Amino acid sequence: MTPRDLAGGLCSHSISVRLSRKLAVLTMLVVGGLLGAAYGSVKLLLVEKNAQELKSRSALIADIIGLEAQAGGVDAVLGRMVADAPMRASTRLELWTPDGAVLYADPTAGPHALSDHVRSADFTVKAAKLPGGELRARYTMDFDSDARMGRNWALLMVLVTLASGALVAVGVSWHVRRGLKPLHELAAQTRAISPRRLAQRLSLDDPAEELLPWIVQFNALMQRLEGAYAQLEGFNADVAHELRTPLATLIGETEVALSRERSNESLRDTLVSNLEEMQRLSAMVNDMLFLSQADRGAVARRGQPVSLALLARQVVEFHEAPLEDAGLHWQVQGDETMAVDEALVKRAVSNLLGNATRFARRGSTVVIRIEPGASGQVRLVVQNTGEALDAQALPRLFDRFFRADSSRFCDGEQHHGLGLAIVAAIARMHDGHTVAESEGGATRVGFTLTQAA
Repeated sequence: MTPRDLAGGLCSHSISVRLSRKLAVLTMLVVGGLLGAAYGSVKLLLVEKNAQELKSRSALIADIIGLEAQAGGVDAVLGRMVADAPMRASTRLELWTPDGAVLYADPTAGPHALSDHVRSADFTVKAAKLPGGELRARYTMDFDSDARMGRNWALLMVLVTLASGALVAVGVSWHVRRGLKPLHELAAQTRAISPRRLAQRLSLDDPAEELLPWIVQFNALMQRLEGAYAQLEGFNADVAHELRTPLATLIGETEVALSRERSNESLRDTLVSNLEEMQRLSAMVNDMLFLSQADRGAVARRGQPVSLALLARQVVEFHEAPLEDAGLHWQVQGDETMAVDEALVKRAVSNLLGNATRFARRGSTVVIRIEPGASGQVRLVVQNTGEALDAQALPRLFDRFFRADSSRFCDGEQHHGLGLAIVAAIARMHDGHTVAESEGGATRVGFTLTQAA
């Protein structure tokens, strides 16, 4: 599988190649700069050395010419210059009389042939016995050997610079590939994860400090994904279970009605029964659609600030008949004013009140309590007195299709188990959370609301 395949068709690049190239270029710049500086320093030293050598030799020749001229005149000077000529290889000496006539000059061929890398020094020799009392001289030295050595050093420095860059590139590429082995191992572990292996987690024997946060976060993501997948599978099973019963009832009653001739009254009863089942199915589908919208991030449409106690009393008026049938009293305690989605809050309070009505002990009081919460939130809970909830059931109270023990139902009526899940969704849409407590015979179920920003 190529990097393009892994990236889904997106262009990609190699970290090892890019890093090795950059470090190789940087290394060549640094090494080349240092060697260049060293080469420049050595060149300056050689130039200074050559100048000193040329100066000293010129002074020596001037002394020799002066002594010979003092001792024997022009003939002695010429004889000495001719005799010393073989010892002046790679140099050239020229002498002129004061009127510009050439007195002596080394040949231009043979040992005295010069290259382009020469330096000359002009000087004057004072001698009373010479015509005009002096001679003008020029001494030229060939430094071609130093020039060749400089070229060789420059070539060597270039080769060293290139070789150092190549070595750094190869070394960095190898080291980066070796350092990226844990990433390849993590990629292989990731590819092995499938819907049947959601429990698998990423792990390394010796994780790097930089990789550890990614491993932890990815495993946390997989933990959430596994929980969501399990919840989805459970939800699908619960939906199938909930739909199977009313559909079976509809099919059974219809088959019975069609099995033989029925009176109009009997057919009417069958249709009424089927209508009730279809209404139950419709309510379930609507609730599931609402939960789906909430899961996709729907937020509450907040209106003007309103009294939550007023909304609670309006809901109680709607439930007044079921409360009276259950022999229950009610109270609304506390109040807060805030901007909320009135319809959603009423629906949540209605679900909580209906839940409390089913589970409350006859003759007790159902209390709707509104009070300030932490971090500027408002806490709205409905409390009923009755059989306490199992502590293991509290964390699942707001799960979809979750039902408490059927023995807790006082009316024997079965509900599809989405009421409190809708309460949790409405709380999330108001940036709040759910509340569930049960102790001392009092059960408090509710949610919090957060003030609009």
